[in-house]
Amino acid sequence: MTEFDALQLLREIEDVGRDGRRGGYSRHVFDDAERDLRDWFVERAQRLGLRVTTDRNANLWAWWGEPGPDAFVTGSHLDSVPGGGAHDGPLGVVSALAAVERLRAGGFVPSRPFAVVVFAEEEGSRFGVACLGSRLLSGAMTPDRLAQLTDASGQRYIDVARDASLPDPGYDAEALSRIGVYVELHVEQGKGLIDLGSPVAVGSSILEHGRWRIDVRGQGNHAGTTEIADRHDPMLPAAAAVLAARRAALVRIGSRATIGRLEPMPGGTNVIASRVSAWMDVRADSGADTRDIVDEVRAAVVEAAAAEGCEASVIEESYSGEVLFDPQLRDRIATTLGGVPVLPTGAGHDAGVLAAHVPTAMLFVRNPSGVSHAPEEGADDAAVQAGVDALVRTIEDLS
Repeated sequence: MTEFDALQLLREIEDVGRDGRRGGYSRHVFDDAERDLRDWFVERAQRLGLRVTTDRNANLWAWWGEPGPDAFVTGSHLDSVPGGGAHDGPLGVVSALAAVERLRAGGFVPSRPFAVVVFAEEEGSRFGVACLGSRLLSGAMTPDRLAQLTDASGQRYIDVARDASLPDPGYDAEALSRIGVYVELHVEQGKGLIDLGSPVAVGSSILEHGRWRIDVRGQGNHAGTTEIADRHDPMLPAAAAVLAARRAALVRIGSRATIGRLEPMPGGTNVIASRVSAWMDVRADSGADTRDIVDEVRAAVVEAAAAEGCEASVIEESYSGEVLFDPQLRDRIATTLGGVPVLPTGAGHDAGVLAAHVPTAMLFVRNPSGVSHAPEEGADDAAVQAGVDALVRTIEDLS
């Protein structure tokens, strides 16, 4: 095992960003843990002889040779959801570094420009928009929308980026034009591969998905002195939203609707909330199903709010249509790897954002439990090594 073995690299960062309250890891863009991981990546890439740059959107690029057009790009992200697992994001980064080390040791020299990329704020856990680094780079994020992005403490993204010496985030035509093909390796977020008996698969598509913010405004009051009949409690319409999301998804095959974050204000145990905000994630096989789910949840919230004497709104924060990865690239990689399975995913990725602009593909590495976005997420050692092998063979074929 070399120092650039993927398992060894994962061990090097296993203590960065541990979350003692939630379990797992909490690594969010520009926080201390994420900065430490960025510094670690830069040091490791430089030890491999790669030249590292940071673009205007906080994405890191480690170039093997000179940057240029039609580049083969691979990588992933280093940030996490709150209390996330060790592999979601970092596995793609460490596998890329391990693949480069193996190829260099074997005397391979790419025939086209080559880069390992680390995209910023892929999970959207701090500023609420997933795949923010790739969305900004590709122009999918408008300047007006960017100006509105704030974290839970009220800090604006553009101010935090400025403090990190990135004064001008936004569309980066130069960086985008350099990408000839993007291949992202990622831990499987589901358990299709354990049933298929394969350590690796190639991605076919990403379900339609989006995020909506639900705000319910009521009347804050004392929990002990306010009669039930006199209350205007926004928690009840928020609870109606949770139940409606489950009901709406259940009747549409292949759909998912989740309210995983709920914030009452002021948040006291003996206080009736004055406002409740909730965030809903919806994914489905079609845009019609996605919109129907949102409409049903909106109707349930508005009805419950009216009955409780509250006001409610449901606002879209982000939306991505179905992504079909480049079929020729997908089939070529699957053939190169000996006919591995081809699977869809319900999870969003930077590869999905870039697919509208450049040929993209994904490699999935077997996750025995199928659990993701939780501390129990993982991939067995053999599958991790198989993923690196698959990435090496893909690079040899395409670069």
